[in-house]
Amino acid sequence: MQETYSTYNPTSIPWLPEMPEHWEVRKVKHLFKERSEKGFPDEPLLAATQTKGVVRKEDYETRTVTAQKDFHLLKLVRKEDFVISLRSFQGGIEYAWHQGIISPAYSIFYERKDADTYKGYFKHLFKSYPFINSLTLFVTGIREGQNIDYTAFRDATLPLPPYEEQTAIAHYLDAKTEQINRFIEKKERLIALLKEQKKAFINEILNEGEDIYPTIRVKFVGKVNPTKSSSTLKIDDSDNVVFLPMEKVSENGKIDCSILKPTLELKNGFTFFEKGDIIVAKITPCFENGKGALLSNLLTPYGFGSTEFHTVRAYTKKVNPEYLWWILHSEAFLSLGEYFMEGSAGQKRVPVEFVKNYLAVIPSIQKQNEVLCRIKFETDRIDTTIQRIQTEIQKVKELKQSLIAEVVTGKIKVV
Repeated sequence: MQETYSTYNPTSIPWLPEMPEHWEVRKVKHLFKERSEKGFPDEPLLAATQTKGVVRKEDYETRTVTAQKDFHLLKLVRKEDFVISLRSFQGGIEYAWHQGIISPAYSIFYERKDADTYKGYFKHLFKSYPFINSLTLFVTGIREGQNIDYTAFRDATLPLPPYEEQTAIAHYLDAKTEQINRFIEKKERLIALLKEQKKAFINEILNEGEDIYPTIRVKFVGKVNPTKSSSTLKIDDSDNVVFLPMEKVSENGKIDCSILKPTLELKNGFTFFEKGDIIVAKITPCFENGKGALLSNLLTPYGFGSTEFHTVRAYTKKVNPEYLWWILHSEAFLSLGEYFMEGSAGQKRVPVEFVKNYLAVIPSIQKQNEVLCRIKFETDRIDTTIQRIQTEIQKVKELKQSLIAEVVTGKIKVV
């Protein structure tokens, strides 16, 4: 059982009803000072991330908007500063692990020399759920333009344990979170391995019998990018149909059919498809990531989507649409398609001729159905294992957040 403090007192902090009696309540402005220094164009660009803190942009895998000029207008961040980003109201205030420059829209602050503060304690406090939830009190703007008003935030109140306790809390949480993070990383590596095994199995089974069964170009087993005029469906301008922008199509073949629009709004500017068609993203990085789907669960007989999709309509007498979907979602198809991409960096696309002329092993329909049964059995087994591990990871992450919150607010004593 975790040890608690002997006595707690009510506090004036809106998000903290009580805390150990010997802790103090102090305003942000009495603990920290704002930093607004510009004119350092040669410093490295930084990214404020919710999972890694403030890191060098070149070391951050996820794509972010990068300034191309006027570097002298960016704000300087020194190592161990704290940064309020445009997403801090969702994920907390970030700790800077490196020195560099960052968006002038961000607020940067650092500890006052006359304040009895230990950075490590506040590094955890500023990422705790109770504190993050309190940041809604200082939000300005709406939707994508939301930001933390630093002028208001500097008058906010925070708990301040004695310096020795701040240090002990920081060291305790550093050790515990490092232990939890190692566990999570181990589980995530296992998930990555299972996903690779799944890809390898699918590639292997789709190419079984390539020396026995015919290798056929996709254009001979399916119509690539069929037009509205070739459809046998009745298309009415007043029909409300599914619209699939790129973000409504996942990398594992699932679609979100929640957007319905009149055909009149969509028919001239978007990709047309029918229920049962296959869509494949053609632009980087969506293609490489495997965005696409077999539209067997489309809620309307036909629909429209992003112009960045290729569409394939299987000739069902020659190929089972689900079998063709696996071919167009396979690692072999994606890897070769990446090689044949055309265009400039960031705007590279897979040409339609690549899709049409891609060679695939096409056995009899009976054999295709046998292959699909084997794929379903193996992928279901792997997916179930992955889901179980992901559930474990989520529970551990929740335990981590709960531990941080209870320790930084004094509900658990670690000294």
